Amino acid sequence: MPDSTNLDEPAPRIYLLAAHPHWRDSHINRRLLAAAREVPGVDVNDLYSSYPDYAIDVPAEQRRLARADLLVLMHPIQWYSMPPLQKLWLDEVLAYDWAYGSQGTALLGKDFWLAATTGGPEESYHPQNYNRYFFDAFLPPYEQTAALCGMRFLPPLLLHGARSASQQEVAAHIDTFVDRLATYPDWPEMDEIEPCPRCIVPQTDRPQDAEDDAAALGATPDTTQAEAA
Repeated sequence: MPDSTNLDEPAPRIYLLAAHPHWRDSHINRRLLAAAREVPGVDVNDLYSSYPDYAIDVPAEQRRLARADLLVLMHPIQWYSMPPLQKLWLDEVLAYDWAYGSQGTALLGKDFWLAATTGGPEESYHPQNYNRYFFDAFLPPYEQTAALCGMRFLPPLLLHGARSASQQEVAAHIDTFVDRLATYPDWPEMDEIEPCPRCIVPQTDRPQDAEDDAAALGATPDTTQAEAA
């Protein structure tokens, strides 16, 4: 079950999704998760503990997200992207005509923040090194997800080389993370960040439902399903 939140309490300003498939192997994210739980106004959801069977409670997740002003994705970078359960959460929770589309305004005007760690050091993200690209090249999927939902993408908080980071580096990173959560939205650079874009996906670019598909084929929905079976 998802981490509990008392709906009678004031709405939290921040909804933080922590996604790590192997918490026992975590060097940094486990400590970030513990620190986030101590910050007032932050609703923390450990996705792999909440949904070990990958059966996401979409209505519950949409309610928690709708109550917050800031969505935080906190996870290690895996294969230049996010862990699989985090991706599934995006696929199922950010539904058409709820999170995006002409009627999808639930997240309009909210903020979106990525707090991520990488195994490789910062210098590995370079055209002349083994990751071949600067790390910014892997951010467009996050940025465009925010834009599609009418959210403002905030500058990410990254810790490169998490496996080899010193205790001083880790402590400083955790302090910065906690300070950002505690002081949101009063960040010094907030006034310089561009306002939320809005990208409308027209209905014609969405898959048709079963009845529309059947009508287009000149068949009833039941016949279509039987033929597909």
